[in-house]
Amino acid sequence: MNAEETLSMEPRLDVLSETPEPRIGELLVRAGKLTPRDLERALGAQEEMGSLLGRVLVRLGLVSEVDVVRTLSAQLNIPVVPAEEFPAVQPEVEGLLPEFLAANGVYPLRLEDGRLDVVMAVPQDAFVVKALHLATGLQIRPFLGIESEIEKALAQPVEGAGGEEGDGLSDDSDSGDFVEHLKDLASEAPVIRLVNAIIGRVIELRASDIHLEPFDDGLHVRYRVDGVIHTAEIVPPKHSAAVNSRVKLLAHLDIAERRLPQDGRVRTRVKGRELDLRVSTVPTVHGESVVMRVLDRASVRFSLEKMGFASDTLSRFNGLLARPHGILLVTGPTGSGKTTTLYAALSKLDADAQKIITVEEPVEYQLEGINQIQVHPQIGLTFASALRSILRQDPDIIMIGEMRDGETAQIAVQSALTGHLVLSTLHTNTAAGAVIRMKDMGVESYLITSSVNGVLAQRLVRTLCTHCKEPYIPSAELLRTSGLGRFHDAAQPIYQARGCEHCRGGGYQGRTGIHELFVIDEPMRRAILDGKDASALNDIAAQTGMLSLYQDGLRKVSAGVTTLDELMRVTQDQGDA
Repeated sequence: MNAEETLSMEPRLDVLSETPEPRIGELLVRAGKLTPRDLERALGAQEEMGSLLGRVLVRLGLVSEVDVVRTLSAQLNIPVVPAEEFPAVQPEVEGLLPEFLAANGVYPLRLEDGRLDVVMAVPQDAFVVKALHLATGLQIRPFLGIESEIEKALAQPVEGAGGEEGDGLSDDSDSGDFVEHLKDLASEAPVIRLVNAIIGRVIELRASDIHLEPFDDGLHVRYRVDGVIHTAEIVPPKHSAAVNSRVKLLAHLDIAERRLPQDGRVRTRVKGRELDLRVSTVPTVHGESVVMRVLDRASVRFSLEKMGFASDTLSRFNGLLARPHGILLVTGPTGSGKTTTLYAALSKLDADAQKIITVEEPVEYQLEGINQIQVHPQIGLTFASALRSILRQDPDIIMIGEMRDGETAQIAVQSALTGHLVLSTLHTNTAAGAVIRMKDMGVESYLITSSVNGVLAQRLVRTLCTHCKEPYIPSAELLRTSGLGRFHDAAQPIYQARGCEHCRGGGYQGRTGIHELFVIDEPMRRAILDGKDASALNDIAAQTGMLSLYQDGLRKVSAGVTTLDELMRVTQDQGDA
C-alpha cells in the first residue's frame, strides 16, 4: 500500500462512536489508549454536553478517532467499511427516503437475496435499523462507517448540480450578506468536522505542513511528510470556500478578503497534544490556497546530540558555540532545520548566567529563560531596528532569525566585534557560500574575517524505516563512482528503501541531519582577504579536514541510516555560483 492510499483511508474526527453503556471508555482504558482519570473527565463532560462518549473523547483530544472507531468495531463485532468500498451509485430500494438516509447517516451498500447491507455512522442504533426494515421490508445488515464519508457519498449524485453556484458565493467581497453567508457555511457541523479531521491527521502522519489547494475539481488536501508532499483527498468544489473560511476564522483572518495574501496563527489541541499552526493564504485563479505550517511542540528535539551530528562535527560546533564573541551562521534552504539547530544551540547555553535575546519572524517556539522578540515590518519593527534596540539591553548572546539584508549583516558584525556571540541563519547552498553572500551584502572582507567564527551548512535526509530496510552489497563500480568507497568496507552491506505498513509504504520514517562545518581559521582568513571565491574556499577547508554535506551523508549511508538515492535527492543543489 502506498502513502497516498494510506492517507486517503484514514478515519476522520466526525465518527459518531458510542454504545448504550460507557463500555467503549473502559475498553480504551484497558488498551492503554486512555487513562482512568481522563475517562472520568470525559464522562463529566458528557453529562454537561449531552453528546456521545466517543465524540466527547475525540473533541477533548484524549484519544484519536482511529482508536475510537477500531474499539467500537471490535466491541460491536461490526466491520468498518471505508469509503473506497462504497458503491459509486446507490442501489435503488423502494421505500428509502433520501431525507431519512441523510438525517441518520445511512448509505445503502448492496441489495441481494432479500437483504439490504447499509453502512451507518451509528450501526448500534436499533431504532434506525428497525425503521429501515419496516420501510423496505428487507432484512437489514448494518456496517460501521464514517459519518462525513457517508454524507459525501449521499451528496455525490447531486454534486454537479448548480456547479458554478455550488456554494452560493457572490464575487462582491464587500457585501455584508456575503460575509455572513461565509460564516454560516464555515460554522456548519460537517465543515467543522472536516477541518478538524484534516488538522487532526497530522499526528498520525507526522506531517510538517498541510496544503489546501483549490483547482477546478475541488480543494486538494496535501500533507508534507518528512519533506515530501503526499496527496490525501479532494474536497468537493461546493465545500471548498467553506473549508477555507473555517481555517481563516480559526486564524482570526478576514474571511471576506480573498484578493490579498494573509497570515495568521491557530493554537489547537489534537489528541492530547498542543499544536501551533502558522496559516498563510494567497489568492490563485481558482480561489485561495491555504498552507498551515505545523509547529508540534512535542515532536521538536532541542538537542544537538539527537540531530544527526557526527561526533567530530559536533565537537567542533560546540567549540564554536563556547566562544565568548563572534558570529556563528547556519545555512541551508527553507525547511532544512536551520532554526531548530539554532534553538538546540541556545538550549545548551546557560540562560541563567547569560542574557540571551532573539529576534525572529515569527517566534516559532518559546524557550524558557530567553527573551524572544517577533518582528513586525508593518509597524517598522524590522530585524535591523530590533537589533539596534536590543544592543542597549546589555545582551551576552543574540540570535537573529535570518540575516536578510546588508543593514542587518552590518549590525550583526558590529555586535560580534563589541563582545557579543551572534547566532543567525543565511540562505546559501554551501557553508563557504555564506562568506560570498556577506560580501554581496556589503560587508568588507576584513570585517568578515574579524567577526565570523564558523558556518554550518545542513540538510535533512529521510531515515530508512527500521522495520523494512533491505540490505544489499554495493558493486565496486558504485563504491567508486559515488565516493562511498572512502567511508565503506566493500564487504559490508548498505541498505535500500522497501516499504511496509509502519512507514506507510514509503520505505522511510523520520529525518536526520547531514552537516558541513566551515571553520574560519588563519589560512581561511588569508584566503578570504585575498578575495578567493566559494569553490577555492571549499577546497582549502577540505584540505584541513572539512567534509562536505555529500560526504557526511555518505557516512550515514554506510551506517545504514539512509540511502544513496535519498542523499542524491537532497544534495543535488550543492554549489554556490
